[in-house]
Amino acid sequence: MRSKKRLVLCGVVAALSAVTVFAQGGGQAPAAPAADDPIKTLVSQLDLAKYKATIKGLTQFGDRRQGTKRNRDAVDWIEAQLKSYGCTNTERIIYQHPSPEASDPAAAARQGGAARQGAAPAAAGAAGAAAGGQRAAGGGRGPVLGPMAEPSRGREGGSTLYGNRGRTGVNNDATAQPDEKLRALNAEPTTPGERQEVFCTKIGTTHPEEMYIVSGHMDGLGFGEAANDDGSGTAIVMELARIFSQPGVQTERSIRFVLWNNEETGLNGAWAYVNQRKALQGIENPKGSGKYPEPKWLGNIQHDMMMFDHGMPDETGVVSKEQRREADFNIEFQSNSTMAEQSMKLALAVKLAADKYTTDYPGTLGPHMTNTDSGPFMNLVPAISMRENERGMNTGAGWSPTWHQVIDVFTTYSDKDFKLGLNAAQATLGAVGQMTGATVKK
Repeated sequence: MRSKKRLVLCGVVAALSAVTVFAQGGGQAPAAPAADDPIKTLVSQLDLAKYKATIKGLTQFGDRRQGTKRNRDAVDWIEAQLKSYGCTNTERIIYQHPSPEASDPAAAARQGGAARQGAAPAAAGAAGAAAGGQRAAGGGRGPVLGPMAEPSRGREGGSTLYGNRGRTGVNNDATAQPDEKLRALNAEPTTPGERQEVFCTKIGTTHPEEMYIVSGHMDGLGFGEAANDDGSGTAIVMELARIFSQPGVQTERSIRFVLWNNEETGLNGAWAYVNQRKALQGIENPKGSGKYPEPKWLGNIQHDMMMFDHGMPDETGVVSKEQRREADFNIEFQSNSTMAEQSMKLALAVKLAADKYTTDYPGTLGPHMTNTDSGPFMNLVPAISMRENERGMNTGAGWSPTWHQVIDVFTTYSDKDFKLGLNAAQATLGAVGQMTGATVKK
């Protein structure tokens, strides 16, 4: 397994010297930018205060747990924000949860036709057992950025490469939240039924029939504010929608900005999108109209937990309260997916954009992508995920003590943390701007 990873990483290094920009669907890599770089102009319009304000706006809905009024209110708020930016052609994906439509069909086939169910019974109650279908083990809580567990050097859930481990899991105890107002806001339990998620689209001027999908998930859990998981990724997507929707900004290819629901229950919102719309790609409707309700997918760039890279726990299980000086954001593809080579090229395009446009923190490449909404796309189109830590190795070893905990609230994070998310936005905007041929009219 390790030798395979070494081969993949060697391929990444070799490709870095040859790849300038990832383009697909007949598109050509844009020429070297002139001194007046329109992409740089767009990237410069990303603003830390605006990014923080968007995250803060999302936290007014608590943890935004799927199947609750606070989740539905957050979807409405996101749509209103997108429209206020000028991204007015908003649409919604509507699906039932749990349902086969919102599940991995391959998993259903493996289970003899029984689709994976992501939600526990509603009767589990406000204590949070209704979160159901969680992929993290354990539960409970730990002190703010303090000891999450006894340190361990075993293999379970982490990596022997990094020695110390901290506790991971999902807080399912509503009473663990010390803030009474937040505890009351998050009190409503999830119930099965209809779910909705919103998206809007920047229509390409030359190739409206092709698009890149830029995404994050807006739902959370843990009885906090889900500020990092995944308010930080949702805000990146919304900020890019704001900038690309400005008057005078044009792109040759289309860009869709999607805020998934039900990520925390098994990527159900992303699966609903894929299952409903994959067969509609590139079909002009009405015929001769020049309109493409579902342009051909050229790639998916997912953002999930973007702010917290404080390093591994120390030998006592404590994670530093400060962002580490060598912090970076991860750009990951799945090396054993059907589209691995194409996904690697997409990841390289984002990496090169990070090298050129980020102001504080670099992006790094990795061949292991898992447990986020790019998963349903990875065997169909190039798909990557961007994160604060490597999901399996770092997050699984306790590098993110706020993950699914009551301390995932806006006030936990410093400007150094918020800047990490903003730098990831700079990389994505730079890459997507290049790949779609963005220009700015003066």
